[in-house]
Amino acid sequence: MKVEQHQKGTRLVIDILFSFLKISPTTFGGGYAMIPAIEKEIVDNRKWLNETEMSDVLSISGSAPGGIGINAATFIGYRLHGIKGSIAAVVGMSLPTFLIVFILGLFFSFFSDNEKVNAAFKGIQIAIIALVSYAGYKMAKTSIYDKSTFLTLIITLFLLIYLKVPPMIVIVAGGFAGILIMKVKTQLGYFKNVTNDQKSKEQYKYTDYYMGDGI
Repeated sequence: MKVEQHQKGTRLVIDILFSFLKISPTTFGGGYAMIPAIEKEIVDNRKWLNETEMSDVLSISGSAPGGIGINAATFIGYRLHGIKGSIAAVVGMSLPTFLIVFILGLFFSFFSDNEKVNAAFKGIQIAIIALVSYAGYKMAKTSIYDKSTFLTLIITLFLLIYLKVPPMIVIVAGGFAGILIMKVKTQLGYFKNVTNDQKSKEQYKYTDYYMGDGI
């Protein structure tokens, strides 16, 4: 039984590695531009996490130091198979990007003055804006679900755009605002008749498939 679980655990690590190896070279713009590809692979294709869990992962990854893409890979890998899963996810996310950027760096000086290359980069920039916007839309679907969360969004946008408050302060303030809102709603009895949501039927399918009784 232990041998079988070890084999399934090894297979999961390999699947994590190849999933992120597939994601990394197909995403341009890094960071938030990677989110749609990560979500499609992890939630839609692999069904390792559901949309709510993925939204939580992205919230934590975005508030932690470093790039959100590599942070999300680390978090997802650990969520699936501990430290081994994290290592596999980080290697899968980093290796193709490193190789591609290294090669581009070698040849960029030869093509930097080429009009067609510059035009291509302008087009890529527009596409990246679209990818980041799409990522924001996907996160909003699971994060903005009532008046209080919508109001929090408006206030944070105002702080960022008009008052130029540093993003880290806004993130920390958002965390405290969420705790405060939850306490107020609890005191007002909003959750009196609310039971815990049933877990998605798709959730944790990987556990049964790879690890039998669990990781």
